[in-house]
Amino acid sequence: MMRVGFFKVRPEQVERLRAWMHELTQRRDEVLETFRAESTQHECAYLLQGASGPILVYATQVDDPEQARQAFAASQLPIDLQHKQVLAEVREGPADVEPLFDIRAEG
Repeated sequence: MMRVGFFKVRPEQVERLRAWMHELTQRRDEVLETFRAESTQHECAYLLQGASGPILVYATQVDDPEQARQAFAASQLPIDLQHKQVLAEVREGPADVEPLFDIRAEG
């Protein structure tokens, strides 16, 4: 299942967010370890400059969304703990978005 989140980013925290996302790419093996626990296949993040400020677009593809949620919530892996902390620091809350198209082929 594909999931996409849109979050306002505190403008003064944009460089912190960029640095953290870069660090994740450098810690690929740890990220992949979390993927196995969460049934995650793919994650990607984008930073947009919206009319009201920076927006983080965070997309994940997971086999089992509930397993992913529970595994991340319960994780004690250092990278997951850091990820939670950084996202709490940089995000202001959900961004207002207008969904325009969402069709999924049922298998």
